[in-house]
Amino acid sequence: MADQSDLRVLICEPLADAGVAYLKERFQVDDGVGWSKAELLERVAPYDAVVVRSATKVTAEFIDKAVNLKVVGRAGTGVDNVDVPAATRRGIIVCNAAGSNSLSAAEHTIALIMAQARNVAPAHAALVDGRWERSKYGGIEVDGKTLGILGFGRIGQLVAERARGLGMHVVAYDPFVADARYREMGVDKAETPDDVYAAADFITLHLASTPETKGFVNTDAFAKMKPGARLINVGRGDLVDTAALVDALTNGTLGGAGVDVFPEEPCTDSPLFGLANVVVTPHLGASTAEAQDRAGVVVAEQVAAALTGGVVTSAVNIPAVGPEALATLGPFLPAAQHLGALLTALAGGVDDTISVEYAGEIVEQDTRLLTATVAVGALAGHVDQPVNVVNAMSLAEERGIRFDVRTSAESPAYRSVITLSTGDVSVGGSTVGVTARPRLVSAFGHPLEIEMAPHMAFFRNKDVPGMIGKVGTVLGDEGVNVASMAVSPGDGDLAVIAITVSDEVPDDAQQRIRAIEGFQQAWFVNLPMANGNGGAA
Repeated sequence: MADQSDLRVLICEPLADAGVAYLKERFQVDDGVGWSKAELLERVAPYDAVVVRSATKVTAEFIDKAVNLKVVGRAGTGVDNVDVPAATRRGIIVCNAAGSNSLSAAEHTIALIMAQARNVAPAHAALVDGRWERSKYGGIEVDGKTLGILGFGRIGQLVAERARGLGMHVVAYDPFVADARYREMGVDKAETPDDVYAAADFITLHLASTPETKGFVNTDAFAKMKPGARLINVGRGDLVDTAALVDALTNGTLGGAGVDVFPEEPCTDSPLFGLANVVVTPHLGASTAEAQDRAGVVVAEQVAAALTGGVVTSAVNIPAVGPEALATLGPFLPAAQHLGALLTALAGGVDDTISVEYAGEIVEQDTRLLTATVAVGALAGHVDQPVNVVNAMSLAEERGIRFDVRTSAESPAYRSVITLSTGDVSVGGSTVGVTARPRLVSAFGHPLEIEMAPHMAFFRNKDVPGMIGKVGTVLGDEGVNVASMAVSPGDGDLAVIAITVSDEVPDDAQQRIRAIEGFQQAWFVNLPMANGNGGAA
C-alpha cells in the first residue's frame, strides 16, 4: 500500500469542518465542491477516495473513470446515490455514516409530540397575526399519557427513553425485537399494531419503508385508534395514506398530527397544510448541527479506515473474504439469506434467539459471514434502515436478538446443511447443482426437499388423502400455478406440505385454503429473491 500521505481524497460536497480536518491530518485532500458532473468525470481518476452526500451520483460511469478509487464515503445514512454493485465488482468499499442522525430524529419526534400537546404552531401563528387567544389554545400534559411506537429499532428506542423521562407510558410494536429488550427499557410489548392503536394517546412511526409498509397507517388503522389520538411521523412519508390522514383529522377521529416527512419531497403543497390541528416541518429530523458534524466525522473515520486497512464498520458491500473460504462459503450465501427470511416469515418475527447449526464441509471455514448473511435475511425489510452483512449483527444486537451457533462435521444426507430455528419454527437448507441453487431440505423438523423460490406456501395438515388437490383447486381458480411441491408425511403427527407458486397468492385464496377442514396452519411467503434461480436480492 502506498504511504498514506500520498493517498488522495476528493470531497465532492460540503462536509463538517471536523471531518475535513480529520482527513487532512492523514491524506491529501482536495475540495471538489461545485464541480460539475463533467468536471468530476474528467478529474476523478487520481483519487483513492471520494466523499459525497446526496447530490453527487456515483454511477457506473463515475466508477469506470475513477481508476484508482478504493472507497466511496457518504456523509449520511443510506447510499441510494451510489451504484453499489458496480463498486463491489471493482472491489471498492462503499460506506456511510449509519446512525449519525438517530438522536436528532428522536429529539425531533419528541419536539412534535410537545408541539401537538401544547398547540405551539397555531398559538404562534395567532399571536404573530395580532390575536391573543390564550383560552383557545390550552393544551394537555404528556405526563401519564401513553405513547405508542410502531417500529422499535434504534430511533424508536431513543424516543422511548425520552418519552419515559417525560412521564409517559410507552407501548411498542416490532416483532423483530427480543422480549428482553422491551423489559430492559420498561416498555410494554404490543403483539399487533392494533394493540398500539387501542392504547396510545400519541402514536409515532419508525417502521422500515417497504412495499408491505406503504400506506401502513390507513383508514382502517385510524378507525382503531383512540378518539382524539395524535399521529407523529418523522420516519418515512409513504408509511401513511395522506388522504386517509386528512379525513381522520377533519372528521374528528384524530386530535392532531405532527408530520416531518412526505411521500414526495420537496413538498410545498399538501392537503395537510393549513389544517389547524397539524404541525409540519420540511424533513428536519436529521437537520441539526450535531448530526451533520457527526455524519462528517463518522464518514471521515470510515474512509480513513478503508484506506489504511482498518475495520470499516459501516461498509454496505460484502467485506473481503479469502479465495479459499469464498469458494466454499460463497455458494451458501444466497441460501443463508433466504433461510433467514423464510424463518422469520414462518415464525412471524424473531424469538430472543436464532439458533444456527452448520453441518458438513462448510464448518471447515470461518462461518461468521454466513451467520451475518442469515441475519440480513431475518431483518431486511423489518428494520428502519438498510441491512447488509456488515451491520446486520449490530442491528440484531440492538434489538436484543442473539445467535446461538453450533457446528457439526457430520452431514449424512448433504455435503453441507444450514439449519435455523427460533421458537417452535425450524428450517434447513443446502445447495444443489453447478449453479448452487438454494434448496430447502427441512421445515418444522420434517425432512422435505424443494427449491426455494420467490413465492412459497407451507401447510401443516392432517395426513389424509386429497389435501394437496384441495389446495391446487383453490389456486387454480385464482390463476396461480403450482411450480413444485414437496410433502413430508405425518408419521403420527401433522404432515407438512411445501409448494412454490408462479405468483403471490391473493388474500381471498389464502383465506379459502385456511378454511379447508384438516388444515391446521398455513403460511404464504414472499422471499426477497432477485429471480427464481435463487439470486440474492
